[in-house]
Amino acid sequence: MEIANLVIILCAVLFGALLSGIWVAGTLFLVAFIALTLNGNSNIGLLFATSTWGASATWTLAALPLFIWMGEILFRTRLSEDLFYGLAPWLRKIPGRLLHVNILGCSVFAAVSGSSAATAATIGRMTFPELNKRHYPLQMMIGTLAGSGTLGFLIPPSIILIVYGVSAEVSISRLFIAGVVPGAMLVVLFMGYTAIWAIFNAEKLPKDDTPDLSFLQKLYQTRRLFPVLGLVFFVLGSIYAGWATATEAAALGVFGALFLSLVTGNLNVENFKSSLLGATRTSCMITFIIAGAAFLSLAMGFTGIPRLLAEQISELGLTPAMLIIALTLFFMVLGCFLDGISIVVLTTSIVLPMIERSNIDLLWFGIYVVLVVEMSQITPPVGFNLFVIQGLTKINILSISLYAMPFFLLLMIAIVLLTAFPELATWLPAKMTQ
Repeated sequence: MEIANLVIILCAVLFGALLSGIWVAGTLFLVAFIALTLNGNSNIGLLFATSTWGASATWTLAALPLFIWMGEILFRTRLSEDLFYGLAPWLRKIPGRLLHVNILGCSVFAAVSGSSAATAATIGRMTFPELNKRHYPLQMMIGTLAGSGTLGFLIPPSIILIVYGVSAEVSISRLFIAGVVPGAMLVVLFMGYTAIWAIFNAEKLPKDDTPDLSFLQKLYQTRRLFPVLGLVFFVLGSIYAGWATATEAAALGVFGALFLSLVTGNLNVENFKSSLLGATRTSCMITFIIAGAAFLSLAMGFTGIPRLLAEQISELGLTPAMLIIALTLFFMVLGCFLDGISIVVLTTSIVLPMIERSNIDLLWFGIYVVLVVEMSQITPPVGFNLFVIQGLTKINILSISLYAMPFFLLLMIAIVLLTAFPELATWLPAKMTQ
């Protein structure tokens, strides 16, 4: 069968299966099976077994369920409450005041959850009623939450970076470290925009009713945050210093999370069981998708589609910058229909040959992909995080899209900066190896 006809059939099967509600992993297996069948391959069973086993039976992937479990344990503590009351005293003199709790709270929670939707939902559930009670402007409450909720994808330990590292065979430890500077850059961009908006719209902000605390009083009110922050810095520091691999650091993180949960009185049989079951469900879902993506990658190799695409793009004479622009638009469209992990595993087999042919650093590309996927999560009006926030606030999705638009544009600026200055992602990992 001609490749053009094969591509049309596989695209029709792919989008038909996704729109019909079939699981993403099931869709990947189905498309791979049809691709091999139409290609006349008679060893589908053997290929299926070897590809799925090779993708799932890897020590690197062990970091995934451990980091997810660490997040599930901390999720069941009073972390979200502690974030609000611990951060609030320090933000009194910054323009925008408590609006920055959304940004900083999401940054801290992202480091323990690794999930964008979980970050937006958890922080929003805590901060939205408090900010609403103090009459902060709705557009900034929603906007800061929508934008900052996406940090769950980038700030390590990030689940999507683990998935990309396994799919692209890139060091997960280096990916984690590569995400630190771009993550901090996003926090600065979000806080900077919020502060500038607050300066020019001071009349829309409520009067400051926060008590003026001394430095020691502020430290005392923040005391519950120090153990969690210490755990996050220890996990990342052990990776950066070379004391532990990502998997070993994840195991240390789980031990630390269990210990913190125990000493704070949140660890009981019910919480332990629910955290373990939650981590198991999420890990199985992601591993199933990775296995399906591995089978699809193998099938695509037999059909020759990725090689042909790479050759045709080379013939077009696209510069790396033009290729990045085209891929940005492509990922934004996919983000309207799929979650971030599905986007990464679905496109890796098709996109990576083009990236390698264009001599683009796979480490840098991993951070770029995460940034674009973050942007797709708040793409008006169908981004996934927008629906999470709609469920929390019961506000019209179009209004939420409008409020999130400035932060969507800030994410676009971050992508431009990352493309113009690739050292933002590559400098720290290079230092790590010296």
